[in-house]
Amino acid sequence: MYQRILVPVDGSETATKAMIAALQMARDSDGQVHLVHVVEGMTPLAADPYGAYSGEVIEIMRQSGIKILEDALVVAKAAGVPADTELFDNFGERLAEVVADAATRFKADLIVVGTHGRRGLGRMMLGSGAEQIIRLAPVPVLVIRHSEKKDTAT
Repeated sequence: MYQRILVPVDGSETATKAMIAALQMARDSDGQVHLVHVVEGMTPLAADPYGAYSGEVIEIMRQSGIKILEDALVVAKAAGVPADTELFDNFGERLAEVVADAATRFKADLIVVGTHGRRGLGRMMLGSGAEQIIRLAPVPVLVIRHSEKKDTAT
């Protein structure tokens, strides 16, 4: 079983679903989780014409990341799973590279990540963070797919 599980969290429903799966696995194997949040660069709208971010925007992004990690830690503690957190706010680094490096430093034996399962143009435009993590990960990656809610009303 996996003892050291790294989970990237971003506050989304999909990331939360992945975190809950990781917590269940860790609880079942007396393992621990390392919750990470990566503050990524934003769209050009948040930057000045020269590509720099305002200090206020950067601070808001950091505070949001801290809150996401605090909330995730509360869930882990409630589940009875030993957990810690780490915030990465080095702009310019890709999500997958940061996660792979964090997994190596934490000595993770598994990464659990959520995915929206986008296809076609949506995937091409937005990229696939999960796919990039899989490509660079130094350990196995469990991908938890976002469940599409089907409208059953006719």
